[in-house]
Amino acid sequence: MLDNISLHNIFFLDIETVPAFPDFTSAPEAEQKLWMKKAGTLPAIKDEEPENNYKRAGIYAEFGKIICISAGYFTKENTFRIKSFSGENEKKLLQEFAHAVQQFCSSQGKLLCAHNGKEFDFPFIARRLLINGIALPDVLDIAGKKPWEVQHLDTMELWKFGDYKSYTTLALLAHVFDIPTPKDDIDGSQVGDVYWKERDLQRIVEYCQKDVLTIAQIILKFKGEEIFGPGQIEYA
Repeated sequence: MLDNISLHNIFFLDIETVPAFPDFTSAPEAEQKLWMKKAGTLPAIKDEEPENNYKRAGIYAEFGKIICISAGYFTKENTFRIKSFSGENEKKLLQEFAHAVQQFCSSQGKLLCAHNGKEFDFPFIARRLLINGIALPDVLDIAGKKPWEVQHLDTMELWKFGDYKSYTTLALLAHVFDIPTPKDDIDGSQVGDVYWKERDLQRIVEYCQKDVLTIAQIILKFKGEEIFGPGQIEYA
């Protein structure tokens, strides 16, 4: 599987997002009204009070923001180099990420890879870039491109093999492929509280980096290759 794709051509990534404000009452009045209208269209949360359902705002680019993008790639020495772009200044981290991904993906055949990236990570990044007035890197500017011209890999989509009726988590894929992953004390649903209440961004960065490492290991499994160990990881 993926025999025609070189590991050195893949830019792996994962993002962590939170609501734009600590809680519903902290949001400006116009934002509150727009969120209530949006929440009313979402069956799972439309009957909840805004004070409770606002925690879901972080998964929508119009109401959330990115606080961390972790990215990694295989070097010529076959180590896996990983770097995180994080901070409270979303525009700054997005500018740094856009520059890095434009450099990596400037040559032909380079690809972005994430788990559920086509549904979440890639469009979320693109929307937040535009909202912050930052030009899209070519690899994220897919308007008008034919499907085979889009340079995106998605481990969840690859695992579906054309089956569109199921959702497979990254944790489940790691389990079935026996990929060792450290026990984490948080999951995606807790990121907002860790950021806004505990103010522990570094904890979130470490969580995000682990997901990138797992995505890269899954691609190795898809290709029938040996996974890498801790000694082969470099942190930039």
